[in-house]
Amino acid sequence: MMQQQQLMQAAGISETLAMVWLGPLTRAMSEFSIEQPEDQAMFIAQTGHESAGFSVLTENFNYTCHALAELFPQYITGQQAVLLGRSAEQPAQQQQIAELIYGNRLGNQSATEGWVYRGRGLIQITGRGNYSDCAGGLNLPLLSYPEMLVQPEPAARSAAWFYKTHGCLAYPGNIRKVTQIINGGSTGLADRQARFTMALQVFSGSHG
Repeated sequence: MMQQQQLMQAAGISETLAMVWLGPLTRAMSEFSIEQPEDQAMFIAQTGHESAGFSVLTENFNYTCHALAELFPQYITGQQAVLLGRSAEQPAQQQQIAELIYGNRLGNQSATEGWVYRGRGLIQITGRGNYSDCAGGLNLPLLSYPEMLVQPEPAARSAAWFYKTHGCLAYPGNIRKVTQIINGGSTGLADRQARFTMALQVFSGSHG
């Protein structure tokens, strides 16, 4: 059973955050068989990175004009990037950005669903198709109430569900492979590695 002090050290978070997340994370890891020290350390490291230290549970589209043009050229034209991106003159038009990036893909049936089913949770569940799969896996009405995933319990359960069902448990200690499964690439690899090393020291030293 993970202790509050362990979570604070493993995730590098404050006592306040550890109090919020200890129960949800402990229950979620138990429910989805994330039980070995190496697996628990990897799960805490990956969710910690994805959620900016267990503090951000909703996808942020606060992109600059330049970033939009650079990151999403297949979905957003240069002209759209100028109109929608953050600049000195205007805030980012986050809903319209989400609708362009995710509209009519990832199971979304319209542009507006790109915003409705934007990324939420500790490992961001994104798109109607993934929300539907997650809803079935957790027995929660996520298609009707997608914002449930910003509550600690569903946020932790959805991340553990994703972690197990997408095969992360098959690669204990393989930071690159697990990052690829979660991220689709290797974004933030150094931070994830540092978090994993820190968490593994805690769980290996005082497991059980």
